[in-house]
Amino acid sequence: MPVGTSVSAAAAAPDRRSPGRPRSPRADEAIISATLDLLAEGVGVEALSMEAVAARAGVGKATIYRRWASKEQLIVDAVATIKGDLPVLAGESVRDDLLTLLRSIAVSAGSRAARIVPCLLSEVRRNAELGRCYQRLSEPRRELIREVLRRGIARGELRADLDLDVVVAMLTAPLVQAALTGNPMLDGGDVPVRLVDGLLPGLRATG
Repeated sequence: MPVGTSVSAAAAAPDRRSPGRPRSPRADEAIISATLDLLAEGVGVEALSMEAVAARAGVGKATIYRRWASKEQLIVDAVATIKGDLPVLAGESVRDDLLTLLRSIAVSAGSRAARIVPCLLSEVRRNAELGRCYQRLSEPRRELIREVLRRGIARGELRADLDLDVVVAMLTAPLVQAALTGNPMLDGGDVPVRLVDGLLPGLRATG
C-alpha cells in the first residue's frame, strides 16, 4: 500500500481570511497566475504589490484581500502551485522513496520555477512573515523525508543513531543551493540520484 500524504497546495498554505461571498476559482487562478508572472519577470518580493497583481489579473485589489490577508501569503500560495501536491510514496524502498521526494523538490534550469524560487529564497531571511509562510510550505516535504528515514531505521536498513534533521539538510541543501546559484554542476535530472546514491551508503546499518 502506498504511504505518504497527498495534499493540495492550498491545504498546505497558511490560513487566510474567510471570504464574504463564494470564491471564484477563475479569479483565484488569475491572481495566482499574475503573481507568478510578475515574479518570473523579475519583480522582487519587496517590489511586488497587490496593486500590480490586481492589474495583471484583471481584478480589484479588494478581491485579492478577501482571499489573502497579506502579500507574503499570496506569494507562498502561488509558489505552492509550482511545487504541486506532496508525492505518494510506495513505502517499499528507502532509496526509491527518497528519489521520489527529491525529484519533487528539484527545480529544472530554465523553468518558470527556476526564475521564481531564487527570488523567494533570497527574501525568507529578511522578511519574517514570508519566512514563516515558506517554512509552513516546506515542512510537509521535510517530514515525509523523516518518515522515510524512520521507516528505514525501524526495518534495520538504516543506522539507528541518525540525526534525521541533519540528513534531511544533507539531502535537500544541494537542491536549494542549485536553485539559488544556478550551479551547472548540480543541474539535470540525475542530481537526485547522485545525492541519494552518494549519501545512502553512509546511512545504512552495518553488520
